[in-house]
Amino acid sequence: MAVKKNVKSPENNNLSDGKMALGMRNYKLMLIGFAIVVLGLILMTGGGTDSPTEFNYEMFSFRRITLSTIIVLGGFAFVGYAIMSKGKEGKSKDK
Repeated sequence: MAVKKNVKSPENNNLSDGKMALGMRNYKLMLIGFAIVVLGLILMTGGGTDSPTEFNYEMFSFRRITLSTIIVLGGFAFVGYAIMSKGKEGKSKDK
């Protein structure tokens, strides 16, 4: 006797009807997260000198070593949240 398996056909797949995997809210949050990462990378720049014989201690400032690293890691965490967050698919639009 043959055993009948419940296999979903491609027609029942959520992505087969032309919808995107993530909603617009997710993409907006991802853009905000990438902007935070870019801000942290901008804060890391600077502190160099024109002459290689001079040593500039400004290279080791709080802004470049600690603050920018925290901002970049926070931006990556925000992007991770943006990807994993669930959209508002349970709410109806007619309200």
